[in-house]
Amino acid sequence: MSAKNGPRVYTGNHVLLPGSQVPQPATVLISTKSGKIIDVREGRADCADIVGDDEDRWVDLGDKYLLPGLVDAHVHLNEPGRTDWEGFWTGTRAAASGGITTVVDMPLNSIPPTTTIGNLAAKRSAAHAQCWTDVAFWGGVIPGNQDELGPLVDAGVKGFKCFMIESGVDEFPCVSKSDLRPAMSTLKNSGSVLLFHAEVDDHPSPIGDSEVPTLYSTFLKSRPERFEVDAISRIVRLQEEYPTLRCHIVHLSAAHALPIIRSAKAAGHKLTVETCFHYLCLASDSIPDARPEFKCCPPIRDAPNREALWAALLDGTIDCVVSDHSPCVAELKGLDGGDIMGAWGGISTLGIGLSLLWTEGRKRGVPIGTMVGWVSENTANHAGLGDRKGKIAVGYDADLVIWDPDMRYTVTKETLQFKNKLTPYEGMVLSGRVDQTILRGSPIYNGISDTFFESEPSGVLL
Repeated sequence: MSAKNGPRVYTGNHVLLPGSQVPQPATVLISTKSGKIIDVREGRADCADIVGDDEDRWVDLGDKYLLPGLVDAHVHLNEPGRTDWEGFWTGTRAAASGGITTVVDMPLNSIPPTTTIGNLAAKRSAAHAQCWTDVAFWGGVIPGNQDELGPLVDAGVKGFKCFMIESGVDEFPCVSKSDLRPAMSTLKNSGSVLLFHAEVDDHPSPIGDSEVPTLYSTFLKSRPERFEVDAISRIVRLQEEYPTLRCHIVHLSAAHALPIIRSAKAAGHKLTVETCFHYLCLASDSIPDARPEFKCCPPIRDAPNREALWAALLDGTIDCVVSDHSPCVAELKGLDGGDIMGAWGGISTLGIGLSLLWTEGRKRGVPIGTMVGWVSENTANHAGLGDRKGKIAVGYDADLVIWDPDMRYTVTKETLQFKNKLTPYEGMVLSGRVDQTILRGSPIYNGISDTFFESEPSGVLL
């Protein structure tokens, strides 16, 4: 094969290959036609032997890391309908800046939500030609839409999300057990997955007039761990009726629910679980009052709870880590008055998740291979994309990240690519930076200059 028509080559001392906890010297060859990985060779290669003198076709990474592109399986892009909160253009640019090459869009907070075939078509139409990363879609389960679920599976949605507590938006109501049974019956042999926002409030603990709405402790009291424990217990009981259907707990925050999850998994239940960067990197003990940017549902809990989540990731009880990027406009965050109780609950993270995980994970001695597995291979498998995303392996999409593990930077509004630049991480000093994001073999983002290589996006809808 001539250099002119030959592959693009990346070679370096620290390439993270499947099954490895530590990067190793390796060389990766990519087809410039298909954007697929066509060969992975142990050790550094003399690229001249592969591409001749065509230096544009090879990259010597030196001691930088080459990682698989991240798959963020929990992102709210909000378009159409709430594009002033976020949109496909800004959200996927933010994702690319953090080494994410695939996002899976949640069925709410767009208008309309992704609960019918027609609504999915509206979502895909809005996304057309706007995506800097590849994008897949979750569908939604709401009361009475069970007849839409089969057609949505056939149309390519990766699974379905439901709420067991009010979602915060009228167009996506929560479901009861009587709503869930027909939906689960429809999905039980589909090969799909049902995702649960696992909080139920069967025994409300009303917040009295004496409670101060600007205190984080007031908000924490309003969403106790019991909400998650009760919901997950209910899910496990429902699984006994529908054992063929995989169920997935989104954004687990409550460590008290871990024994239930461990027991269910040991009993053979098809149950998977995710947690989020904010539950692993923040703790309620150090959250200032009157700072609604820290509000999310379920809440960030205390430091011992955080350490229990880390332990559960390391022992496999929790399967993966996602952002749950859930932005809104500044007015809904109530920043002026600091009203945490009245503010929109959601944390914006797209673009800094890997740095957050690396910063905290290194303190705990977690290998890079383990961390990347949580945000690449495991999330790809969860979203039904494990045959093409999440690994540096032959036949996979050449979605790659060149990573500088030693670079330190401060999170500022200027470093954020998402639309509404409100995040609790502003001012934090993080370790590790994306030097380059590569989508299907083509560089799309340059982290050194904080620029994009092309003027138009090249992401596809999966």
